[in-house]
Amino acid sequence: MARKRLSFSKPVLFTVLASLFVCILLAAVFMRYIFSGLPPVYEMEEYTPSLTTKVYDRNNKLIHEFSIEKRSMVPLEDIPVDLQNAVVAMEDRDFFKHAGFSVRGIFRALLNDMLTGRAKQGASTLTQQLSRGVFLTQEKKIIRKIREIILAIQIEHQFSKREILQLYLNEIYLGSGAYGVKAAAKKYFDKDLSELTTGEAALLVGLIPAPGRYNPFANPKLSRQRRDLVLDVMHEQNYITAEELAAAKAEELPTKPPVVEKKPGQYFIEYIRRILEPKYGMDVLWKAGLNIYTTLDIDQQALAEEIMNKKLQEYDEQVAKGLGIEIDPNDAEADAPNQNEEEENTPAEAKTEYPRLQGAFMVRDVKTGAVRVLVGGRGFDESKFNRATQAKRQPGSSFKPYVWMAALQKGYTPATLVKDLPTMFYYDGRNWRTFDENADLYSLDLAKQPFIASRDFNVWVPQNYGGRAEGWVTLRKGLEKSKNLVAVNLIDAVSPRAVIQVARKAGLTANLPNVPALALGVSVVEMDEHLAALTTFANGGIHTDNYYIERVEDANGRILEQHIPLESAVFSPQHSYLLINMMKGVTQRGSGAYVARLGRNIAGKTGTTQSHRDMWFVGMTPNTAAAAWMGYDDDTSHENGARFTGSTTARWWTEIMEQILKDEPNEDFAVPEGISFSYINPITGKLAMPTDRNKFLEAFITGTEPESF
Repeated sequence: MARKRLSFSKPVLFTVLASLFVCILLAAVFMRYIFSGLPPVYEMEEYTPSLTTKVYDRNNKLIHEFSIEKRSMVPLEDIPVDLQNAVVAMEDRDFFKHAGFSVRGIFRALLNDMLTGRAKQGASTLTQQLSRGVFLTQEKKIIRKIREIILAIQIEHQFSKREILQLYLNEIYLGSGAYGVKAAAKKYFDKDLSELTTGEAALLVGLIPAPGRYNPFANPKLSRQRRDLVLDVMHEQNYITAEELAAAKAEELPTKPPVVEKKPGQYFIEYIRRILEPKYGMDVLWKAGLNIYTTLDIDQQALAEEIMNKKLQEYDEQVAKGLGIEIDPNDAEADAPNQNEEEENTPAEAKTEYPRLQGAFMVRDVKTGAVRVLVGGRGFDESKFNRATQAKRQPGSSFKPYVWMAALQKGYTPATLVKDLPTMFYYDGRNWRTFDENADLYSLDLAKQPFIASRDFNVWVPQNYGGRAEGWVTLRKGLEKSKNLVAVNLIDAVSPRAVIQVARKAGLTANLPNVPALALGVSVVEMDEHLAALTTFANGGIHTDNYYIERVEDANGRILEQHIPLESAVFSPQHSYLLINMMKGVTQRGSGAYVARLGRNIAGKTGTTQSHRDMWFVGMTPNTAAAAWMGYDDDTSHENGARFTGSTTARWWTEIMEQILKDEPNEDFAVPEGISFSYINPITGKLAMPTDRNKFLEAFITGTEPESF
């Protein structure tokens, strides 16, 4: 019997073929849409997750980390085997067998989603989770799931299982801002990965599905149940023995996050952030895993902060006692004003407010400008304002070395006699002028009376601290005793403009008024700039700017920038030595004599502004320079309180530097060529007679020594 052949009419055949073509076309469009949303998998080879930028001090000690996500990349061999096994056991037991996805898991998830009506079931392998974490969103959609599977297959084809597991363990989010297992170990246990126990490793893996829900600090009961489940699964799959299971379950859970210590150097860290963030951008600084090697000495920084805070607290207590206020030194922070407390939470009668001193301290290398210590205030948490780099304060008498340098450049010697006599300055509407060089104090008082009543004239009669004038003194004594009258008479003789030129060459960029009062430090300066400028004299007249960063490397160790030293010779070595030699006398016999107890060759200068608003001390050895300041942020006067001075500041400067300098050789400032020494009479400034008892060995530029007795 002949078999009947199946046939289609032409309209039916056309319809079938058209439908088939449309299906193929739609499938092609759909696949094109699917693949258009996929990144090239080769990018995984160069993929770098958001990493922590690390900051190191001069001795390569880690002192800070910049990060938005707490994360560190760790090679697989440094991750405990228990942690690796726990992840595979809980998240993807067939990880080493499948090709990137699990067919059984997908069907189970689809069935569950259809029954519940929601896309809730995951069924993702480790590779799928990795592809989602690196390239895709967390949104639960069928399109995203298809892309996830395709990416997972590509990743499995491109990378080994070990590489995939390593990247997964470094990428996974484990709550509390911790990305990756190393950051999580630190966050929850304050441990390195190598120190984790089996129970701790299981707890971290238990966090993966819902870090907030299983957080041991927020939900200890759920966290313990989840950890024990992970341990049970590990035991079932023969990753741990029964004894190890029991021991791990007996481990206690962490009860509270590790205490974050207040680390020293926060003002320094903020300062370098302000330098680097505009240069590299926020994303690079906070996410690119840079390594920043700085000039800071974190040990010196810590002791400087501790000593300064302790001394300023003692001074606070002196001031409070003078005001009749009793304070508890052990609870100083609570009593201090301007704390972050709500006013209504504390009854008015229970509040005790007292003046709270602020301070700043800075240390730098004399020759290179490397900043070793930067203290911007009594506490970064209390005030982010950096008084070492942002505050503009009057330097007072610590400005006088610029005046003395101008005098040396005009031909003065340390033995030159200069006037320590009252002088009246008046302003004629255009310039400041001296009234009568030969008048005594009484006649000056009489002479200034007509000017006081006149609106056309301003009168200024400066005084020495304590009001005593000696008539004529050597240039050296005028600096050692910080005599105001000598300073203003000097600036009148050499001109304020010459002093401004010296300050500019030394490195000051602050606005400096062309007035005689400039000699007394009435202009405002920033500590970092003032210290760098004065250090120029200790460096033989060679100026170097402060710098804070030695080099910056990317995550692969490639150098992005490196400090290049820049020096400029702005003063002669001879003039610089004469000035530094006189500044040594300040710390031996003058206003900074407290520093002499260090038993070192230190050149320095105190500074106290009008009404005791600012108290300075700047001192330097041939290798290390440091500046200290204290005062009130609101410019409150000390005149009616404890009457602190620059000599007070020199005391805690000394206490800090005793520690900082303990390992530095006690060297003296090098004597340059062209310098000779002669014994002089310190009163007359002439050569000393053989019978003079108080003769002094003074330094001179060769050829400028006194010629007569």
